Amino acid sequence: MITDQELNFVAEKDRQLLDAYSSMVTGVVKHAAQSVTHIKIEKKGRDPRTKQVVDQQASGSGFVISSDGFIVTNNHVIEGADTIKVAFADQTEYSASITGADPATDIAVIKVYDGNLKPLKFGNSDLLEPGQIAIAIGNPMGLQHTVTTGVVSALGRTLRAKNGRLIDDVIQTDAALNPGNSGGPLVDSEGNVIGVNTAVISAAQGLCFAISSNLAAYIAGKLIIHGRVKRAQLGIAGQLVNLTPRITVANNLQTKTGVYVYEVHADANVYNNQLRSGDIIVAFDGKPVASIDNLHKYLTEEVTGKQSIVTVLRGGRKQDIHVIPGELK
Repeated sequence: MITDQELNFVAEKDRQLLDAYSSMVTGVVKHAAQSVTHIKIEKKGRDPRTKQVVDQQASGSGFVISSDGFIVTNNHVIEGADTIKVAFADQTEYSASITGADPATDIAVIKVYDGNLKPLKFGNSDLLEPGQIAIAIGNPMGLQHTVTTGVVSALGRTLRAKNGRLIDDVIQTDAALNPGNSGGPLVDSEGNVIGVNTAVISAAQGLCFAISSNLAAYIAGKLIIHGRVKRAQLGIAGQLVNLTPRITVANNLQTKTGVYVYEVHADANVYNNQLRSGDIIVAFDGKPVASIDNLHKYLTEEVTGKQSIVTVLRGGRKQDIHVIPGELK
């Protein structure tokens, strides 16, 4: 039988744990809140009733990544914006301009030119583990600095971007997000950014997703330097195709699907003369290609202008051909 003294001891331990958790969360929020922004935009849109072009307002969240005014947010937050205003916790508000945006990862960078800004630091998302505490800070519906907490539910998820490309290295969390949280930071117990909040699937009981900090930091760096993310292309139109077991075994393939080339575009900055309509791409530089998403993943800035080996099935037989990918415009 448990005595009153033992019950009191357990209750006291629970209170201590709760106080420690609360102190950690409030400490992180105090550290990060002044770096989280409320982003307000105005853009042109069509009134669904009158069909006339009118001014529309939208909002989202963002966070400062440098003392000279660079702010990370989602591409869909600032897409099509004519004017952008950025408000901080101290009620100061500044005009901002778009530095660069990448629809393929839903990351954008904007810049303000005034204010005494305190940046947040990116953490290393490769070190994350499921069950780790995650804190989401944002401005849902324009409400200043709402905070939700949860854990990292899963790692390595994928999301489909608006332009059809697949976003890799996505973090799943149960920290509640709202539409206005888009672009805000997901931080760890030390206040480091581990993700950029980007999507909520309400029909799936509130599954929430954030673009990993390592991917976001890489994309943000490219946007600041170049204004966009450079990617490569082969100058083809393709689609997913299933391979028969006989073809797979006969050619010692690692995948059961490939990319069927149904059109080869003549492009001045791409050497693809050895590719033919009807080829099935099954590997790129020795790495298996099972889908168009696979192929997109390999066509990075680093392979632009360099000779690469594409393995195709032609007439049912595997053969290697040479291509020189060009920059995707």
